[in-house]
Amino acid sequence: MTTVDLPLLPLGRGVDPNSERGVDCPGDLPPASDPDLVARARAAKEKLGERVFVLGHHYQRDEVIQFADVTGDSFKLARDAAARPDAEYIVFCGVHFMAESADILTTDEQQVVLPDLAAGCSMADMARLQQVESAWEALEAAGIADQVVPVTYMNSSADIKAFCGRHGGVVCTSSNAETVLEWAFERGSKVMFLPDQHLGRNTAVLKLGIPLEKNVVWNPRLANGGLTAEQLQDATMILWQGHCSVHGRFSPDTVDELRAEIPGVQILVHPECQHEVVLKADLVGSTEFIIKTIAEAPAGSAWAIGTELNLVQRLANAHPDKRIVFLDRTVCYCSTMNRIDLPHLVWALESLVEGTVVNKIEVDPQTQAEATVALQRMLDLPGK
Repeated sequence: MTTVDLPLLPLGRGVDPNSERGVDCPGDLPPASDPDLVARARAAKEKLGERVFVLGHHYQRDEVIQFADVTGDSFKLARDAAARPDAEYIVFCGVHFMAESADILTTDEQQVVLPDLAAGCSMADMARLQQVESAWEALEAAGIADQVVPVTYMNSSADIKAFCGRHGGVVCTSSNAETVLEWAFERGSKVMFLPDQHLGRNTAVLKLGIPLEKNVVWNPRLANGGLTAEQLQDATMILWQGHCSVHGRFSPDTVDELRAEIPGVQILVHPECQHEVVLKADLVGSTEFIIKTIAEAPAGSAWAIGTELNLVQRLANAHPDKRIVFLDRTVCYCSTMNRIDLPHLVWALESLVEGTVVNKIEVDPQTQAEATVALQRMLDLPGK
């Protein structure tokens, strides 16, 4: 995660760059060092033609997004890839778990490329398969495993999705978590939610009305998750101690400061934010919900948005008739998303032109089959 401490700064073209508040877009990334990179990327993409399909996650920097055939959140992009079976190469400008999902959902003939293998996800890395299997053994020892349905957020590794597939569980996204949890509670009295505790807690308490005290946190670094057998037996939601390093930074204090500073400001946040922040927000929703909300907001309205800064900047630039503010004093990009830069994208595309597939993401057949089970359970839900 890349951070720079600054005062609360507005974003967008409507801000006077000479004002006392400083610059109009805080935390701008430096331009690509090679002025020919844009031309090289364009030329390579044109040579590949319909053979390549480039996916760009909303949190990617603009220099990469400009070459994306489609943009979206992780699950939308994976489904978009699956809808293009004629594309020989899928270049996923996102992070590792997203590329895994694309490989799971696309055909065996398609090859998924991640321009930089170091583009991981700290949240996904917080739930390792061995840790989750150990936790499940503890639930069996407590006599409750047969009551527990595992639910994993899309932001998890393929082997965690496969674990859920093996144990009667399911995958969810930030937009359908409520529907998925309702499905889970029709099949068990408890849910083990992986790997983001905040999405699990916010959905359970605010959408399903589950009391906050019925949510316990499993710490994989402590014996028995730091919980007694009695606490596990009494819990309704067993939340894995994981979080997004970006969304977890937003604080309720900043919400209060912005409300005092900007009359009528509306607080719009992602459900990966801390529960205390979500409670103070006006609107809470997925990345796609945030984009749609700002697009439909009236001119002159003021918004403080709690999500990744690349997206907030893009929204501010796209809607100069609205005042859009980043919900933090610290300018914070997702450092792993930003590893996919123009040099890596050019290298990946030019390698494909030369007939070399670099950084191929390939999920082994058994993991793919079991993960597909959990994904399909989600896809079979009404409206999903």
